[in-house]
Amino acid sequence: MNICVFSSSSNAIADVYVSEAVDLAKLIGQAKFCLVNGGSNVGLMDVITREAGKNGAKTIGIIPEKLRDFNLASVHAHEIIVSGDMMERKFRMRELSDAFIALAGGFGTLEEILEVITLKQLSYHNKPVVFINTNGFYDDLFRQFEKSYEEKFAKANYRKLYYIAQNAEDAMNYITGYKPEELENKWFDVPAR
Repeated sequence: MNICVFSSSSNAIADVYVSEAVDLAKLIGQAKFCLVNGGSNVGLMDVITREAGKNGAKTIGIIPEKLRDFNLASVHAHEIIVSGDMMERKFRMRELSDAFIALAGGFGTLEEILEVITLKQLSYHNKPVVFINTNGFYDDLFRQFEKSYEEKFAKANYRKLYYIAQNAEDAMNYITGYKPEELENKWFDVPAR
């Protein structure tokens, strides 16, 4: 199984987030799965690539040409794929992956995981999507999701599009036991305005 992990490219974050990335990397490696990620040599991306490889995982990093040219490509990945731009990078990550996990991260991580959720909502895929909510990192985002359900911007059953895991073990248990289910279509049946 190829597991795509979206995560931070910051080296300035607290150790609790690094520890979670190490735990996830070990579980991916011990299961002999393949890690797919953004292929950078900084932040949690670097940590998870290094640790997954040490623990038996194959690792594939996909990095845009521009970032590679800034010397940001991982030296720990077994394979580096260079994409033309960020859009191609995300497409290749999705294409290669059987499941998606978001560790804590910034704008890039949010953009990547939300795009995967949106594509699942629109039936472009039916793969597992997981947030690991280390230290309550995503609590405010989940409150925003709830606001969307309450105000009818999204259907309440779209909570099934993603899973909120408390830790790496919870996330891996969800992915390995995942059973796809079809959700009703995106659009509400409402009177015309």
